[in-house]
Amino acid sequence: MKRVVILASGSGSNAENIFSYFKGSDTVEVVAVLTNKKTAKVLDRCEKLGIPAYFFNREAFSGPSGFVEIMKSFRPDLIVLAGFLWKISSSLINAFPNKIINIHPALLPKYGGKGMYGSKVHEAVKENSEAETGITIHYVNENYDEGAIIFQAKTAINTSDTADDIAQKVHQLEYEHFPKVIEKLLT
Repeated sequence: MKRVVILASGSGSNAENIFSYFKGSDTVEVVAVLTNKKTAKVLDRCEKLGIPAYFFNREAFSGPSGFVEIMKSFRPDLIVLAGFLWKISSSLINAFPNKIINIHPALLPKYGGKGMYGSKVHEAVKENSEAETGITIHYVNENYDEGAIIFQAKTAINTSDTADDIAQKVHQLEYEHFPKVIEKLLT
């Protein structure tokens, strides 16, 4: 059984979608969700779904090796960032080479980097009158949104679309493709 650990900072809709996709699977199991926000809605989702969930603070995350040891204790085959906003340390990347992936709500390399997340991305896409946007699933390296691209999916944008409309289209791509890419990486 392949083991997945999810790191999330927000509502947890992608975490829930991933968990639901693999629920009852004979090959892949979500073993834990970790969050850096005590008030993150992902904790409520995990409680309802019966997923082990844990909170950690900046001190625990940034310590010399503590977080790496915690992650090792879960024995993950893949660490999935699903709306996790903190930069991943080189010590964690080195401990899990090519085993940490992220999903970004745009077609990288456009609209990536520090400060480009969530609605900020969709607003920038709208402001620049892009004809399309999408999602990028990529490996995590020491720089925001610069790891090797694993998968991209696109959606058209209408001139009448608001940033919220764009967000909805991107969320649909995330829900459709993220679990399938995870499954492909693990099988």
